[in-house]
Amino acid sequence: MPNDHTASRATARLAACAAIASGLLAAAPVFAFKDVGPASAACDTHAKGSAGWSACVGAASARSSDAELFYAGYWLARAGRYEEALGYLRQARTPDEKVLTYIGFATRKLGRTDEALEYYNRALGLNPDYSVARAYMGEGFLARGEAGKARDQLAEIARRSGTASAEYAELAGHIARFEQGLPPQG
Repeated sequence: MPNDHTASRATARLAACAAIASGLLAAAPVFAFKDVGPASAACDTHAKGSAGWSACVGAASARSSDAELFYAGYWLARAGRYEEALGYLRQARTPDEKVLTYIGFATRKLGRTDEALEYYNRALGLNPDYSVARAYMGEGFLARGEAGKARDQLAEIARRSGTASAEYAELAGHIARFEQGLPPQG
């Protein structure tokens, strides 16, 4: 059982993480995200997408680890620089569900929804519980006007992650906007 000092340190760490996350989200586009993204001790001292950050990340190269490629690709995609993001993400030697999901995300944002859905399916083939892929897949179905399929993904997220998850809340919001005839957000 933790003592008061251990609990205080844990609370302080959680508060620090929350402050960092809120700072990152404040610098991000106005729409919310389902995850907080990867970190880099060296490059996170720069604003994502800035000249200093780009210099720190460097050009995508075969020498980069899959984690480095995902880090750069993820943040470039979040900044709306989808083609650049794909340049990093597609170089991953062993793409996991996160890499495949963000290839799908960037591809969908470039208007290639059918191709994006294939990447989400591949991600879910590796990890059927990865609700971020399910939420983005639902958004892809909405882009194609297939609200029923989006609701199916919402039900899967509820079953696997619960209705209190960020993925559930975000996709439910997108579905509600779609059903009200409002344009998509983010």
